[in-house]
Amino acid sequence: MPRSVLFGAFAILAMAACGGSSPVAPTPTPAPSPSPTPAATARYRVTFDATWSAQTHPTDSPGNAHFSGLIGGTHRSTVKFWEEGALASEGIQLMAERGRQTPLDLEVGAAAVAGHAQYVLAGSDLPRSPGTVSHEFDVSRDYPLVTLVTMVAPSPDWFVGVSGLNLIENGSWVGEKVVTLHAYDAGTDSGVTFSSADIKTSPPQPIHGITTGPLVVGGSVPPLGMFTLRRIL
Repeated sequence: MPRSVLFGAFAILAMAACGGSSPVAPTPTPAPSPSPTPAATARYRVTFDATWSAQTHPTDSPGNAHFSGLIGGTHRSTVKFWEEGALASEGIQLMAERGRQTPLDLEVGAAAVAGHAQYVLAGSDLPRSPGTVSHEFDVSRDYPLVTLVTMVAPSPDWFVGVSGLNLIENGSWVGEKVVTLHAYDAGTDSGVTFSSADIKTSPPQPIHGITTGPLVVGGSVPPLGMFTLRRIL
């Protein structure tokens, strides 16, 4: 038998004796699955369930508790119409102090012209709290964030709402999202009761969550209601 054949046979036997094995080709890593892409558009119904009443917030409770017309818009993350810790725009100020939908609607419209927003959302008011009001709106994949606010009325400059709520999660449109609504102070009026006379805050203070005043119950402020956003198309 040729020497080279004998050497190869001895090498194979030696590997077997030592527990060796022939090299095994690595298992190829499967390609990652593509991320889901949401439909280009969706339609939602937002339902505002107001719970504010003399039973939930008994201190100095007004006899005509209500909320102003819903106002906001759909937009990208390149714009914010309000956020805690920032100063209120004129639109947020007049919404929180007077319950006006203008000029916040104009601010959303200007953002739309600049390519940062798409639709203005303007819904009905809620003339009596507790109560419920709904509004339907369209939203697109390129502008999936929702900002929506309403004035706590009567009040100096208090409001509830959401800022930049994303309706796309994990690559899909959200089927339903429930948001508990806590009270914010717009930082533009220094009144301390529901019926306080206008007291302009100078200089204006940043928007902040309310922790003092007649809305406080037992050291905290119970929520004033909730938004339920449900996809309907």
